[in-house]
Amino acid sequence: MRALHLRRASRGFTAVELMIVVVIVAILTAMAGPWMGHMVRAQRLRTASFDMNTSLQLARSEAIKRNVAVTIAPNSGNWAAGWVIQDANGTVLKRQEAFDTLGIVGPTSVVYTGSGRVSFGTGQFVITADLGSGQGVKCRYVTVDLSGRAVSKEAPC
Repeated sequence: MRALHLRRASRGFTAVELMIVVVIVAILTAMAGPWMGHMVRAQRLRTASFDMNTSLQLARSEAIKRNVAVTIAPNSGNWAAGWVIQDANGTVLKRQEAFDTLGIVGPTSVVYTGSGRVSFGTGQFVITADLGSGQGVKCRYVTVDLSGRAVSKEAPC
């Protein structure tokens, strides 16, 4: 008799228990969904800022290494469509893919001389992302100083 009682006790979950768990998971998912979207968009913004900063550092280091001018310019005049890094001989050093959900505004191009300095003053890139769901817009700035050093930071739009 005891063996029969143990088999019944270890059968598993009832349909009611399973439905309660499904409802709890659905509620938690509905609450977490908008925050996940916000987090993904904010991470895309940080990634684009990092990619811009890295590309500027690459262009500067290649200009110094090759002792020639190296240019970073947007694809089709739009930084959000990606960019290309070329040396003075037209050799493509890097191509950056487009960022579909972001806005990027910056100078027409950035040209590094063989000494690693920017050839025409400073430049600033403003990278924006709409966080959606009434969360507003978030911005990151990548600034190039006269020495050619790029600095990325988050600041109010």
